[in-house]
Amino acid sequence: MRLDKLVSERFNLSRRAGREAVWRGQIDIAGRTSLDPALEVEPDAQLRFDPNRPRPEVAARRIRVLYEDRQILVVDKPAGLLSQPTQAREADTLVERAGRYLARTRSGSRPYVGVVHRLDRDTSGVMLLVISRQALRPFQALFRAHTIERRYLTVVEGWLTPDRGTIDLPLVADRGDGRRGAARVSGRGVPATTHFEVLERFGSVATLAACRLETGRTHQIRIHLAESGFPVVSDPVYRPSGRPPFPMPFTRQALHAQALGFVHPFSAVGLRIEAPLPTDLADWIAGLRHRYGAS
Repeated sequence: MRLDKLVSERFNLSRRAGREAVWRGQIDIAGRTSLDPALEVEPDAQLRFDPNRPRPEVAARRIRVLYEDRQILVVDKPAGLLSQPTQAREADTLVERAGRYLARTRSGSRPYVGVVHRLDRDTSGVMLLVISRQALRPFQALFRAHTIERRYLTVVEGWLTPDRGTIDLPLVADRGDGRRGAARVSGRGVPATTHFEVLERFGSVATLAACRLETGRTHQIRIHLAESGFPVVSDPVYRPSGRPPFPMPFTRQALHAQALGFVHPFSAVGLRIEAPLPTDLADWIAGLRHRYGAS
């Protein structure tokens, strides 16, 4: 029997309403959502109808709020989403989603959303947005003074050594090929310091590490690790082109902003906000463990 027909009979809907319920993602078959009204199912199939569930494309454009007060909104940025629009004026960005969230949850004039730091498009994790104009300068000052804890998780190629250490390499906006990189000439570049700690090794193939930024330069972790001989897996920019292909590639750069810690400049309360590993990265790491073991 067609799914839309069974839905209409089971939930006392017209055939058209049953078909639209499937299209809207409101029908689960044995716990899994199906978007195909013509799917053939058994007459006694286990169905669940949730008429209040938003369309999949609407749900996908929502944000996961990790912390919120009158001054800031801390969210879990998904991979593949720009932090803010570029000159191309992209319509769907984290800033745009935050504005829609605030418009939906708070009354008053058009919401204000200020950016004090950014994550790369393909990096997931914790990102802080300012939602009060009065809070912009104080939080900018926190980031400029590097008094915010910024902890990332990453998987790099190879056996990262030592078990913990510090990479202290000044960075330049153009390393000679139009891309950012480490300064090759003494006295050039801006200071950049990354502290790292090995968390887990997958044979000799890859290493899971935690990185803490002492400074917060653009692409700092990716450049520092690549310059040290341990590029972030699937980094499309800084991974040396001459390296052999990684045996178990990931769909994006394996980098996740795990935590932000700071003393709130308005309340003087210490906060530490974490974002769990997204499913794609967690599943891929589990695959590395299964294939190569872990130590």
